[in-house]
Amino acid sequence: MQSVTDLIPITPSIDELGRIIANVAAPAFLLGAVGAFISVVISRVNRVIDRSQFINGIPAGDSARVFLKGDLPRLRERARLLNRSLFCSVVAAILTALIIFVAFISALLQIAHEYGVAILFMAAMLMFSAALVDLARETRIALHDNDLHV
Repeated sequence: MQSVTDLIPITPSIDELGRIIANVAAPAFLLGAVGAFISVVISRVNRVIDRSQFINGIPAGDSARVFLKGDLPRLRERARLLNRSLFCSVVAAILTALIIFVAFISALLQIAHEYGVAILFMAAMLMFSAALVDLARETRIALHDNDLHV
């Protein structure tokens, strides 16, 4: 008859856990960078919302409203790009967190995880790159001359 300790899988040693922690250091830094990036994108979304509320708050007969009303389509495009950038960066954060999770679970269960982690990391970097491209496109629109006044 087997004892209970025979049924429990062998847990990783301290050295093995140290190696796992060293392997997930890069994804952990990426997760921190993505978190900071999300904060930047949210602050830009708030600026777009504030500007559109300012334009819509100008009385209908004011000449400034007629002049600034043309900015609303561009603000909608900026909001669309920022929304997509925010979505891509959140997906990148989720994928990066999954990398860390998979690395620890596979070490505990003694399962090879190299291919899965590599695929998750490439997917996370792809989503983060897409978020950066959308932010760059939004920044280019934001630097239009009409956004530099008021």
